[in-house]
Amino acid sequence: MAVILVAVACGEGWRAWRSLDAPLPIAGPVRYKIPPGTSLQHVAAELARLKLLARPRAWVLYARLSAVGGAVKAGEYEAAPGMTPRGLLGLMVKGEVVMHGFTIVDGWRVEDVLAALRRNPDIVTTLRGDESQLMDTLGIPGTAAEGRFLPETYLFPSGATDVAILQQAHTALERVLAAAWSERDTTQPLHSPDELLIVASIVEKESGLPTELPKIAGLYLHRIALGMRLQADPTVIYGLGAHYDGTLHTADLRTDGPFNTYTRSGLPPTPIALPSAAAIRATARPLASDSIYFVASGAGDGSHVFSATLAEQNAAVAKYLARLRQRAVPAARPQ
Repeated sequence: MAVILVAVACGEGWRAWRSLDAPLPIAGPVRYKIPPGTSLQHVAAELARLKLLARPRAWVLYARLSAVGGAVKAGEYEAAPGMTPRGLLGLMVKGEVVMHGFTIVDGWRVEDVLAALRRNPDIVTTLRGDESQLMDTLGIPGTAAEGRFLPETYLFPSGATDVAILQQAHTALERVLAAAWSERDTTQPLHSPDELLIVASIVEKESGLPTELPKIAGLYLHRIALGMRLQADPTVIYGLGAHYDGTLHTADLRTDGPFNTYTRSGLPPTPIALPSAAAIRATARPLASDSIYFVASGAGDGSHVFSATLAEQNAAVAKYLARLRQRAVPAARPQ
């Protein structure tokens, strides 16, 4: 009987050991969160409840014999088909947690970013104040928040704070801005990285076509060099804030304000959006141009027509309006 019991125990131990290298019995990815301070036994029990571990005691024993039982890190993990219990333990020991993505869209305002952060269930909201307190929280007091975060997709583990992600985005913006400033065309009328960022934010809002960004940047910088007012509609819209109803009225262009570049010379006091890296680089090294006017082409692809004289601009506007009228006319019914 003793021999039989020993044989049974050895067989059971062998099967338990072999189970550590058997593929997990799952058909698709399964995610599991380990809260801080969770014991290894509790983790094993939860994994068994999720049908990830057939022999949780063997898993715990292996972790202890391997001297990694206390090294399992808190976080969110993903078990994939084909993974083994031994491999799953390795993930948790190395802290290879699931990484989520948060995307800041080109041309968003800071208020759009904050709203998106609050909506994300994997991000912990810690910011309670408005935009005016944001840069103080990030340790950069005295700087306007608008334009100071680079549009990009940022990876983060579940439970990351909004401040941590904003810090990533700000650091990325500073890196891109510094590189663009150091490589800029020094003949352009830009006197600081801040001015570069402001113009880039206007360029970003004027076109969604990457190929046009250097052209639009060249046009606005040409206006500055000539001493013209920028007369940029996006700056007026930004200044209107919640009062903007979707249509820019003549009265809006005539109402003075710090962001009205029709009534005031020079640049607005801050950026008006979050410019992309492409817009920043395009503004730093714009396409040389004698154009001072531009209008939508009406081709339906978001492109513009650029003009150096008022006569050319008037002709381009007339062509644009003709295209709009043509589209408004219903197609003739087939006979």
